[in-house]
Amino acid sequence: MQGAKRDYYEILGVARDATEEDVRRAFRKQAMEWHPDRNKSTEATDRFKEVNEAYQVLVDPEKRQFYDRFGHADIDGSAGGRGFDGVGFSAGFGDIFDAFFGGFDISRETGPRRGADLHHALTISFQDAAFGTESEFRVERQETCESCMGSRCASGTSPSVCENCRGSGQIRRANSGFFGQFVQIVTCSVCRGEGKTIPNPCPTCEGRARVKQLRDLKVKLPPGIDDGMQLRMRGEGDAGLAGGPSGDVYITIAVVPHEFFRRQGDHLILEMTVNVAEATLGATLPIPLVDDQVHELKIPGGIQSGTILKLKGKGLPNVSHRRRGDLLVEVTVVTPRQLNQKTRGLFEELGQELGDKPAKKSPRDHSWISRFKGAIGTQKN
Repeated sequence: MQGAKRDYYEILGVARDATEEDVRRAFRKQAMEWHPDRNKSTEATDRFKEVNEAYQVLVDPEKRQFYDRFGHADIDGSAGGRGFDGVGFSAGFGDIFDAFFGGFDISRETGPRRGADLHHALTISFQDAAFGTESEFRVERQETCESCMGSRCASGTSPSVCENCRGSGQIRRANSGFFGQFVQIVTCSVCRGEGKTIPNPCPTCEGRARVKQLRDLKVKLPPGIDDGMQLRMRGEGDAGLAGGPSGDVYITIAVVPHEFFRRQGDHLILEMTVNVAEATLGATLPIPLVDDQVHELKIPGGIQSGTILKLKGKGLPNVSHRRRGDLLVEVTVVTPRQLNQKTRGLFEELGQELGDKPAKKSPRDHSWISRFKGAIGTQKN
């Protein structure tokens, strides 16, 4: 009954964050205790089967991940879950026990194998990131040998059946252990599990089926691409083996910072300084745009430091839908540090003028002070 199953971590006596080595060590201990050949109690068979089942799941990262998320239901497929193919627990006790204690059951990669993925860092200018470009770069990759076309054999020759394993790719050895005699299956050391040997290897690739080559690749970068984004070029990685597909090339983008602009998503930020006169009276000042054009920006009179003026559609294109962001101009009012006698006189005169006309809601505004005192008095009452 599935609902009555015990927790796999509890069965092996390990924590939920146990490492793979912890799981193997716990299984070895439990298996030695409950193996039917050693433990003659009536519950030994069921307990060993339970231990075996828990081990099969927890030692496999993918099966363990699904078990952690969905529990027994998803593993068994009883709740419409995907289940785990190959986690059948009907195998004989001797098979699993011998495989675990008698050596390693090494899986052989004799079929088509996919080539490895390659990674490349590509540095581009801010302008190229903004408007897109086609960039060329060089990679070193494994390519199928043109002399033998991946067969690894010299011209006019063919592979031979491995005499050591007779084409099986495996060697079976009988050994005596703690529980008696068992069979240990290991990969053939002569053919490395392939079941065949190459008597006359290709002189170009030395029987490796592939050779290293330098290749120049071109990639189209879309407008609006950002620093840290990654592109994939399918099939441009290392060539596969035995007819397997080639790997991919992953390109990570690094964008050189701009002299004036800072990027915030699809928006651009431009810091602009104005003097006191320009901030007070207003002005029209030229500013650069990302496309190397010049825009005449109108500064309204009375502008304050920290004010942001927005130019809609003057930012960067979005890498997906190509709509452009905005240009955000952050204004900073610069106060002069040194004044000559004439300028000081003008500021003193201006200060006297402004002193008679306090700013709105200033502490010197008597009407504002009166309202403030009134509010305080109301609270006290």
